[in-house]
Amino acid sequence: MSATPNAAAGLKSTRWALLFGNFVMGAGLQVAAGTLQDLARSLQVTVASAGQLISIGAVVVCVAAPLATWLARGRDMRGLLTVALLWFGIGHAACAVATSFLPLAVARALSMLAAALFTPQAAAAIAVMSPPKERASAIAFIFIGWSASAVICAPVSSYVGEVLGWPFAFGLVAALALLAAAVLWRSMPPGVTTPPVSVATWKAALREPALVAVVLVTALQGAGQFTVLSYFLPFCKQVLGATAAQVSLAYLWFGVLGVTGNVLLVRLIGRLGPVRSVNAVLCSMAVSLVAWPLVITVPALLLLVVPWALASFASNSAQQARLGHLAPQLTPALMAMNTSAIYLGQAAGAAGGGALLASHGMGALSWAGLAWMLVALALSAWAGRRLQVHGPRSATGAIV
Repeated sequence: MSATPNAAAGLKSTRWALLFGNFVMGAGLQVAAGTLQDLARSLQVTVASAGQLISIGAVVVCVAAPLATWLARGRDMRGLLTVALLWFGIGHAACAVATSFLPLAVARALSMLAAALFTPQAAAAIAVMSPPKERASAIAFIFIGWSASAVICAPVSSYVGEVLGWPFAFGLVAALALLAAAVLWRSMPPGVTTPPVSVATWKAALREPALVAVVLVTALQGAGQFTVLSYFLPFCKQVLGATAAQVSLAYLWFGVLGVTGNVLLVRLIGRLGPVRSVNAVLCSMAVSLVAWPLVITVPALLLLVVPWALASFASNSAQQARLGHLAPQLTPALMAMNTSAIYLGQAAGAAGGGALLASHGMGALSWAGLAWMLVALALSAWAGRRLQVHGPRSATGAIV
């Protein structure tokens, strides 16, 4: 990118447009969890069965993200990302008019194909557009959209689901996606392309154990979070006896802290470095999971969730920045792998949490989440040490 004022202004508007796009993708994720109780009641399925909507979408993105990266090779990012947002909107509109669980599950699976394309390609595009020194913070910035969606979409979808019904919440996501498509088309300059992803690129990314380990950290921490977060609404209602207003307040509190944590990450990641930032957020989430059995009232929940909430969405931003920093030439492939890992973790957490919920009840969820998180922390520390001592084996131009 040229350093002219026009180029700088274009980069700034693109960053905000991609942030808004990620906000919409996060809204699509949040809407299923936020309306879980009404979905189960309306469609006459169990809460655990309704929770599998999260797993279904996650599995689709996990599988489709690498294929979407191949599809995106050499294409204009402006048009491709706009189409992804349009598809996301149409898919969620189809979800809103579904009258039974099976059509809803199919529509959700198809709509989440857009997330498989948008999330990694947005990160790859902003990495290409940004100066090298600003690359990590730029990637982290656009992922503020994910945490912002928790502030607004989780409490709003929870409240709308309780008051108006879950179809209205899905319809709201559809409208936001169409708006985001228009904003992105107007804001992003044409002609932005990402480095081509060849078979050699995938081999280079996959043959370095430390890079693969960093990607697996994303999946493991996601599983730890979503083992509990997928069933946050029924936990508040059934265990804490929370009202609809209290549940919305809890979601809002979690989201506000999530945005705060992500903003802090953008400011501090250049000083701390991506590796320390990732390890710090993993430790922070583990603290809350250790203390989770003490959550017996809504005030206790609001207090003990603070470390987790601050780190929750910052964790994905830190991981994306870490990968973009380690191997810039492999960014499209690594971002696709990391996106797959994000949703693999969500699928594993939602599915595993549902199985534990059915067999052992709510009390088992936090301990399972903690186990996932501790494994993620150990693997992250190992990968950091390996790259610091040995460096990447593959000739990728990586920097440690």
